[in-house]
Amino acid sequence: MKTPADFLAEHVREIPRSGIRDFFELVQKRGDVISLGIGEPDSSAPWAVREAAIYSLEHGRTGYTSNLGSLKLRQEIAKYVEKTFGEKYQPENEILVSVGVSEAIDLALRAVLNPGETVLYHEPCYVSYAPSITLAYGKARAIQTRPEDGFRLDPAAVA
Repeated sequence: MKTPADFLAEHVREIPRSGIRDFFELVQKRGDVISLGIGEPDSSAPWAVREAAIYSLEHGRTGYTSNLGSLKLRQEIAKYVEKTFGEKYQPENEILVSVGVSEAIDLALRAVLNPGETVLYHEPCYVSYAPSITLAYGKARAIQTRPEDGFRLDPAAVA
């Protein structure tokens, strides 16, 4: 009898389970552990943000935005980036809003990577780098970095 995993694409089955998932499951089972895990804020969103979300829901603003994200938000991002970093971007076609970094990494890799191309990434790293590369049909190649080198890439290791 087939298992659900038997129906997954081969390149997906080859992705190892992330150790961080085991950690999160352990934390959920125990009441005496404080999670210092990634991506999970330990405080509520500011009241102004929650209030704006409530207002939008109460006024029926529940539809989709552009695939690039809300134009108003992209315009504000463009202003912030220019003011903070001195870089100018066109919000109409040069800024994309994602739900988080994992989606942004996935979209970027699928947009520029051809099947079979190798992507170099540093380790230690964010847990989704290698799986995202694999899901985009790329070949992930980790380059180890070390604390004593300030986690900088060694050109000899990249060659």
